[in-house]
Amino acid sequence: MVKVSGICNTVGVNTELPPRQPGARTLLDEVSDAETALAEAARRDAEESEFEAIIAADKKIEPRDAMPEAYRKTLIRQMAQHAHSEIIGMQPEGNWISRAPSLSRKAILLAKVQDEAGHGLYLYAAAETLGVDRDELYEQLLNGRQKYSSIFNYPTLTWADVGAIGWLVDGAAIVNQVPLCRCSYGPYARAMIRVCKEESFHQRQGFQSLYVLARGTAAQREMAQDAVNRWWYPSLAMFGPPDADSTHSQQSMEWKIKRYSNDELRQRFVDMTVQQAGVLGLELPDPELRWNAERGHYDYTQPDYDELMRVVKGDGPCNRQRMANRTAAVRDGEWVRKAAAAYARKQQEVAA
Repeated sequence: MVKVSGICNTVGVNTELPPRQPGARTLLDEVSDAETALAEAARRDAEESEFEAIIAADKKIEPRDAMPEAYRKTLIRQMAQHAHSEIIGMQPEGNWISRAPSLSRKAILLAKVQDEAGHGLYLYAAAETLGVDRDELYEQLLNGRQKYSSIFNYPTLTWADVGAIGWLVDGAAIVNQVPLCRCSYGPYARAMIRVCKEESFHQRQGFQSLYVLARGTAAQREMAQDAVNRWWYPSLAMFGPPDADSTHSQQSMEWKIKRYSNDELRQRFVDMTVQQAGVLGLELPDPELRWNAERGHYDYTQPDYDELMRVVKGDGPCNRQRMANRTAAVRDGEWVRKAAAAYARKQQEVAA
């Protein structure tokens, strides 16, 4: 009898497994990973091709559609900053609700501030369609990882500031935001339709308030002019840095999130506002402001972009106050949110 090592089957064939070859399994893993990557790349190519086709056709990207991760992150950053701005923007004017000069003015200002809260909620809801939770966005605002518009870090010193915010700040917001009604992301575009309609009302109430002050006593007219002087350049800065220094504009325009550059929107605002200042009988504080027939636009002095960046980074006149107020509001309102959530759960249980 011949002795063989290993295991033999009935016909004498050795079925012993060969010893594992060092490194062989690792190489097979790499082959498997490469195969998976190829399949993933093919899937991404198909999705990106579909995404690019939708963008090129000027249709809307919806939450169910595949989209590049960079597009999703850009939208979350922009929509969150927009929503935060609406909520923080309630503070400068909210300070004047109890000090407005008449019951009518109080009611108008109260309604306007409520509208801004509603705008924030529309935009947080729209951002949530991208798979981010609004509590996460709140947290990023409070810990400084997300920003809000620099304009709301300036103080409202007099009643005329409320009018200047309506005319100039909301006016700049409309110029900036109306093109967003044609944004490539459907939920953002739809939210902006209502936001812009209400912001248009806000701009008109600010214009009307300044119109009354400009035709009042000498002190009221001086107060209106002083407010315009202080809010003009911060309003110009709302459009962001000049195009050459803008980090996100070019890509956002290619994705049709933005339709116009910062400088184009700023020029449009200047051209519109100069004529309105003439109706008000107030002066814009720019000695270089004049019509340029060759360009077909007004020439104007650029805002101080170094100041803009200081304010964006947290060193504006009211940055710390705004964030302290917001932090306190989140802390003090926690019991309200818990009560509302408990009530909603109870209603669902009753309905089930």
